[in-house]
Parts: sequence; C-alpha cells; structure tokens
Amino acid sequence: MSRPPEPDSGSVRLDATVEGGVQGVGYRWFVLDAARRLGLAGWVANQADGSVRCVAEGPRPALEALLSELAAGPPHARVDRVATVWGAAGGTLGPFAIRAGGHRGD
Repeated sequence: MSRPPEPDSGSVRLDATVEGGVQGVGYRWFVLDAARRLGLAGWVANQADGSVRCVAEGPRPALEALLSELAAGPPHARVDRVATVWGAAGGTLGPFAIRAGGHRGD
C-alpha cells in the first residue's frame, strides 16, 4: 500500500508590497511573466495606494529570484521600496495570475 506524497517542505510564501511608480507601466504583466518562468503559484494586484502587492509560493531560491525581479521592475517603472513578509506556504494558491486591484489576499 502506498503512502500519500509528503507535503513539499521546500515551499515557502513571499508576500511583497512594491512602492514607487509601479502602476500604469506594465509592472503586473512583468511580474506575471517572471513568476511563471520561475514556476511559482500566486498572484499580483494593484493596490488603492498606488503600490503593487505580490503573493507567491514556491521554493525559496525561486522566490528570491522573483524578489530580485520585483526590485528591478520593467523599464518604465520606478521601484522605491519592496516590503517583504516571509511565511509558511499554505498550498492554496493556484497558477500565478493577475488579480483585480485591492485584492485582500488569501
């Protein structure tokens, strides 16, 4: 009799809020592309205060690569600050997507 697979203990969650000139410059599409290339689950959304919030889950090295991308941004963006919170992966996020502005999270 086989056992169910063990949970992926290598996965963690990154919750990042990016401040600066990050709306109206293709920033969410830039994040979507980067996260999908890195094989991450999660979402990105504009916030009412002009920031962009990104919640992603996956292996820590891939999330750190995403964090580097968030700090760089696309050519017309201006990233002033990236606030991060690391936590345990919940495993409930689907394929990485753009969500409507002001998303309250998972």
